Amino acid sequence: MDALAVFSGAVAGLLGLAVGSFLNVVIVRVPRGESLLIASHCPHCDARIRPRHNVPVVSWLLLRGRCHDCRAPIPPRYPLIEMATALAFVAVTAWAGPGALGAALCLFAAASIALAVIDVRTHRLPDAIVGPSYVIAAVLLTTASATTGDLRPLVRGLAGLVLLGGGYYLVHRVRPDGMGRGDVKLAGLIGLVTGYVGWAALVVGGFAAFVLAGGYGIALISTGRAGRHSGLAFGPWMLAGGWVGLLLGTPVATGYLQVSGLA
Repeated sequence: MDALAVFSGAVAGLLGLAVGSFLNVVIVRVPRGESLLIASHCPHCDARIRPRHNVPVVSWLLLRGRCHDCRAPIPPRYPLIEMATALAFVAVTAWAGPGALGAALCLFAAASIALAVIDVRTHRLPDAIVGPSYVIAAVLLTTASATTGDLRPLVRGLAGLVLLGGGYYLVHRVRPDGMGRGDVKLAGLIGLVTGYVGWAALVVGGFAAFVLAGGYGIALISTGRAGRHSGLAFGPWMLAGGWVGLLLGTPVATGYLQVSGLA
Protein backbone atom coordinates (compact mmCIF):
# COMPACT_ATOMS: atom_id res chain seq x y z
CA MET A 1 0.00 0.00 0.00
CA ASP A 2 1.53 3.31 -1.07
CA ALA A 3 1.72 6.48 0.99
CA LEU A 4 -1.05 8.22 -0.97
CA ALA A 5 -3.47 5.37 -0.29
CA VAL A 6 -2.65 5.43 3.43
CA PHE A 7 -3.06 9.21 3.58
CA SER A 8 -6.34 9.09 1.63
CA GLY A 9 -7.67 6.36 3.92
CA ALA A 10 -6.72 8.31 7.05
CA VAL A 11 -8.38 11.48 5.77
CA ALA A 12 -11.46 9.51 4.74
CA GLY A 13 -11.66 7.91 8.19
CA LEU A 14 -11.43 11.22 10.03
CA LEU A 15 -13.95 12.80 7.69
CA GLY A 16 -16.23 9.80 8.20
CA LEU A 17 -16.11 10.25 11.97
CA ALA A 18 -17.10 13.90 11.62
CA VAL A 19 -19.87 13.11 9.14
CA GLY A 20 -21.08 10.26 11.36
CA SER A 21 -21.37 12.69 14.27
CA PHE A 22 -23.46 14.97 12.05
CA LEU A 23 -25.60 12.03 10.94
CA ASN A 24 -26.54 11.39 14.57
CA VAL A 25 -28.02 14.90 14.64
CA VAL A 26 -29.75 14.37 11.28
CA ILE A 27 -31.29 11.07 12.37
CA VAL A 28 -32.84 12.63 15.47
CA ARG A 29 -33.86 16.06 14.19
CA VAL A 30 -34.93 15.65 10.56
CA PRO A 31 -37.91 13.34 11.32
CA ARG A 32 -39.05 15.87 13.93
CA GLY A 33 -38.68 18.82 11.58
CA GLU A 34 -36.12 20.44 13.88
CA SER A 35 -33.33 22.73 12.69
CA LEU A 36 -29.87 21.24 12.22
CA LEU A 37 -28.29 24.58 13.16
CA ILE A 38 -29.24 24.51 16.84
CA ALA A 39 -26.36 23.61 19.16
CA SER A 40 -26.37 20.00 20.36
CA HIS A 41 -27.97 19.46 23.74
CA CYS A 42 -28.93 16.61 26.05
CA PRO A 43 -32.52 15.47 25.34
CA HIS A 44 -33.02 14.72 29.05
CA CYS A 45 -31.73 17.81 30.88
CA ASP A 46 -31.40 20.14 27.87
CA ALA A 47 -27.81 20.99 28.85
CA ARG A 48 -25.70 22.18 25.94
CA ILE A 49 -23.09 19.69 24.80
CA ARG A 50 -19.62 21.12 25.36
CA PRO A 51 -17.18 20.97 22.42
CA ARG A 52 -14.84 18.65 24.35
CA HIS A 53 -17.75 16.25 24.85
CA ASN A 54 -18.62 16.24 21.16
CA VAL A 55 -15.57 14.39 19.81
CA PRO A 56 -16.77 11.36 17.81
CA VAL A 57 -16.51 8.02 19.65
CA VAL A 58 -13.83 9.28 22.09
CA SER A 59 -16.20 11.50 24.07
CA TRP A 60 -18.75 8.70 24.45
CA LEU A 61 -16.03 6.42 25.83
CA LEU A 62 -14.65 9.05 28.22
CA LEU A 63 -18.14 9.89 29.45
CA ARG A 64 -18.84 6.17 29.81
CA GLY A 65 -21.97 6.54 27.75
CA ARG A 66 -23.64 9.10 30.02
CA CYS A 67 -24.47 12.81 29.93
CA HIS A 68 -21.88 14.89 31.77
CA ASP A 69 -24.59 16.95 33.53
CA CYS A 70 -27.50 14.65 34.36
CA ARG A 71 -25.80 11.25 33.90
CA ALA A 72 -28.61 10.05 31.64
CA PRO A 73 -27.46 7.23 29.35
CA ILE A 74 -26.32 8.10 25.83
CA PRO A 75 -27.39 5.30 23.45
CA PRO A 76 -24.50 3.28 21.98
CA ARG A 77 -26.11 4.00 18.60
CA TYR A 78 -24.18 7.28 18.53
CA PRO A 79 -20.61 5.93 18.50
CA LEU A 80 -21.67 2.96 16.36
CA ILE A 81 -22.98 5.26 13.63
CA GLU A 82 -19.81 7.35 13.82
CA MET A 83 -17.61 4.27 13.48
CA ALA A 84 -19.77 2.77 10.74
CA THR A 85 -19.55 5.99 8.72
CA ALA A 86 -15.79 6.17 9.17
CA LEU A 87 -15.33 2.55 8.08
CA ALA A 88 -17.63 3.09 5.10
CA PHE A 89 -15.67 6.15 3.98
CA VAL A 90 -12.36 4.28 4.29
CA ALA A 91 -13.68 1.28 2.36
CA VAL A 92 -15.23 3.41 -0.39
CA THR A 93 -12.07 5.49 -0.78
CA ALA A 94 -9.94 2.34 -1.01
CA TRP A 95 -12.29 0.90 -3.65
CA ALA A 96 -13.12 3.96 -5.78
CA GLY A 97 -10.19 6.26 -5.05
CA PRO A 98 -10.14 9.77 -3.58
CA GLY A 99 -11.64 11.53 -6.61
CA ALA A 100 -15.12 12.80 -7.42
CA LEU A 101 -16.55 9.27 -7.83
CA GLY A 102 -15.22 8.30 -4.41
CA ALA A 103 -16.77 11.44 -2.95
CA ALA A 104 -20.13 10.61 -4.58
CA LEU A 105 -20.05 7.11 -3.13
CA CYS A 106 -19.09 8.46 0.31
CA LEU A 107 -22.11 10.75 0.08
CA PHE A 108 -24.26 7.77 -0.87
CA ALA A 109 -22.83 5.81 2.08
CA ALA A 110 -23.68 8.63 4.50
CA ALA A 111 -27.19 8.98 3.08
CA SER A 112 -27.62 5.19 3.25
CA ILE A 113 -26.78 5.09 6.95
CA ALA A 114 -29.03 8.01 7.87
CA LEU A 115 -31.98 6.88 5.75
CA ALA A 116 -31.77 3.25 6.86
CA VAL A 117 -31.84 4.18 10.56
CA ILE A 118 -34.65 6.72 10.10
CA ASP A 119 -36.76 4.31 8.04
CA VAL A 120 -36.41 1.56 10.63
CA ARG A 121 -37.39 3.95 13.42
CA THR A 122 -40.15 5.93 11.69
CA HIS A 123 -40.99 4.18 8.39
CA ARG A 124 -40.14 7.42 6.60
CA LEU A 125 -37.55 8.44 4.00
CA PRO A 126 -37.38 12.23 4.44
CA ASP A 127 -37.20 14.41 1.34
CA ALA A 128 -34.85 16.65 3.34
CA ILE A 129 -32.19 13.95 2.95
CA VAL A 130 -33.10 12.32 -0.36
CA GLY A 131 -33.53 15.59 -2.26
CA PRO A 132 -30.13 17.15 -1.47
CA SER A 133 -28.49 13.76 -2.04
CA TYR A 134 -29.77 13.83 -5.63
CA VAL A 135 -28.27 17.26 -6.23
CA ILE A 136 -24.89 16.60 -4.64
CA ALA A 137 -24.55 13.15 -6.24
CA ALA A 138 -25.41 14.57 -9.66
CA VAL A 139 -22.80 17.32 -9.28
CA LEU A 140 -20.09 14.92 -8.11
CA LEU A 141 -20.83 12.33 -10.80
CA THR A 142 -20.87 15.02 -13.47
CA THR A 143 -17.50 16.20 -12.17
CA ALA A 144 -16.19 12.63 -12.28
CA SER A 145 -17.21 12.27 -15.93
CA ALA A 146 -15.82 15.69 -16.81
CA THR A 147 -12.52 14.77 -15.18
CA THR A 148 -12.16 11.57 -17.20
CA GLY A 149 -13.70 13.00 -20.35
CA ASP A 150 -16.07 10.02 -20.54
CA LEU A 151 -19.76 10.93 -20.44
CA ARG A 152 -21.03 7.39 -20.90
CA PRO A 153 -21.16 6.57 -17.16
CA LEU A 154 -23.14 9.76 -16.53
CA VAL A 155 -25.64 8.93 -19.28
CA ARG A 156 -25.91 5.41 -17.88
CA GLY A 157 -26.51 6.85 -14.41
CA LEU A 158 -29.31 9.07 -15.68
CA ALA A 159 -30.80 6.05 -17.45
CA GLY A 160 -30.56 4.12 -14.16
CA LEU A 161 -32.40 6.93 -12.39
CA VAL A 162 -35.24 6.77 -14.91
CA LEU A 163 -35.39 2.98 -15.12
CA LEU A 164 -35.25 2.12 -11.42
CA GLY A 165 -37.23 5.16 -10.30
CA GLY A 166 -39.78 4.55 -13.04
CA GLY A 167 -40.09 0.88 -12.16
CA TYR A 168 -40.78 1.70 -8.53
CA TYR A 169 -43.26 4.37 -9.60
CA LEU A 170 -45.23 1.81 -11.61
CA VAL A 171 -45.33 -0.53 -8.61
CA HIS A 172 -46.49 2.38 -6.46
CA ARG A 173 -49.28 3.18 -8.93
CA VAL A 174 -50.48 -0.43 -8.90
CA ARG A 175 -49.99 -1.04 -5.17
CA PRO A 176 -49.77 2.30 -3.33
CA ASP A 177 -50.30 0.47 -0.04
CA GLY A 178 -47.24 -1.69 -0.66
CA MET A 179 -44.81 0.84 -2.12
CA GLY A 180 -44.55 4.34 -0.68
CA ARG A 181 -43.59 7.54 -2.45
CA GLY A 182 -40.45 7.73 -0.37
CA ASP A 183 -39.34 4.39 -1.81
CA VAL A 184 -39.94 5.70 -5.33
CA LYS A 185 -37.82 8.80 -4.72
CA LEU A 186 -35.05 6.77 -3.13
CA ALA A 187 -35.08 4.31 -6.04
CA GLY A 188 -34.13 7.09 -8.45
CA LEU A 189 -31.11 8.03 -6.31
CA ILE A 190 -30.00 4.40 -6.11
CA GLY A 191 -30.47 4.03 -9.86
CA LEU A 192 -28.36 7.13 -10.51
CA VAL A 193 -25.42 5.92 -8.40
CA THR A 194 -25.48 2.24 -9.37
CA GLY A 195 -26.15 3.02 -13.01
CA TYR A 196 -23.12 5.30 -13.11
CA VAL A 197 -20.92 2.44 -11.92
CA GLY A 198 -22.33 -0.05 -14.44
CA TRP A 199 -25.33 -1.90 -15.81
CA ALA A 200 -24.48 -4.94 -13.68
CA ALA A 201 -24.50 -2.81 -10.52
CA LEU A 202 -27.89 -1.37 -11.48
CA VAL A 203 -29.59 -4.67 -12.34
CA VAL A 204 -28.12 -6.72 -9.50
CA GLY A 205 -28.76 -3.90 -7.03
CA GLY A 206 -32.39 -3.62 -8.11
CA PHE A 207 -33.07 -7.34 -7.76
CA ALA A 208 -31.03 -7.74 -4.57
CA ALA A 209 -33.32 -5.33 -2.70
CA PHE A 210 -36.32 -7.61 -3.17
CA VAL A 211 -34.33 -10.78 -2.48
CA LEU A 212 -32.93 -9.40 0.77
CA ALA A 213 -36.26 -7.95 1.93
CA GLY A 214 -38.08 -11.16 1.01
CA GLY A 215 -35.59 -13.29 2.91
CA TYR A 216 -35.87 -11.06 5.97
CA GLY A 217 -39.67 -11.12 5.81
CA ILE A 218 -39.74 -14.91 5.57
CA ALA A 219 -37.38 -15.15 8.54
CA LEU A 220 -39.63 -12.88 10.63
CA ILE A 221 -42.77 -14.82 9.72
CA SER A 222 -41.17 -18.21 10.32
CA THR A 223 -40.01 -17.15 13.79
CA GLY A 224 -43.39 -15.65 14.68
CA ARG A 225 -42.01 -12.11 14.96
CA ALA A 226 -44.27 -10.80 12.18
CA GLY A 227 -47.37 -11.73 10.19
CA ARG A 228 -48.12 -11.66 6.49
CA HIS A 229 -49.59 -8.17 6.76
CA SER A 230 -46.95 -6.66 9.05
CA GLY A 231 -45.33 -3.44 7.86
CA LEU A 232 -41.70 -3.67 6.79
CA ALA A 233 -39.33 -0.75 6.27
CA PHE A 234 -38.19 -1.37 2.71
CA GLY A 235 -35.73 1.52 2.43
CA PRO A 236 -32.87 -0.26 4.25
CA TRP A 237 -33.19 -3.23 1.91
CA MET A 238 -33.23 -0.99 -1.15
CA LEU A 239 -30.02 0.62 0.06
CA ALA A 240 -28.46 -2.72 0.99
CA GLY A 241 -29.36 -4.03 -2.45
CA GLY A 242 -27.75 -0.98 -4.03
CA TRP A 243 -24.51 -1.67 -2.20
CA VAL A 244 -24.62 -5.33 -3.20
CA GLY A 245 -24.91 -4.15 -6.78
CA LEU A 246 -22.05 -1.68 -6.41
CA LEU A 247 -19.65 -4.12 -4.77
CA LEU A 248 -20.70 -7.47 -6.27
CA GLY A 249 -22.69 -6.56 -9.38
CA THR A 250 -20.13 -7.60 -11.96
CA PRO A 251 -19.16 -11.01 -10.47
CA VAL A 252 -22.80 -11.85 -9.70
CA ALA A 253 -23.96 -10.93 -13.20
CA THR A 254 -21.04 -12.78 -14.80
CA GLY A 255 -21.69 -15.89 -12.69
CA TYR A 256 -25.38 -15.84 -13.56
CA LEU A 257 -24.70 -15.55 -17.28
CA GLN A 258 -22.22 -18.41 -17.14
CA VAL A 259 -24.55 -20.70 -15.19
CA SER A 260 -27.47 -19.90 -17.47
CA GLY A 261 -25.34 -20.49 -20.58
CA LEU A 262 -25.85 -16.95 -21.86
CA ALA A 263 -22.23 -15.90 -21.49
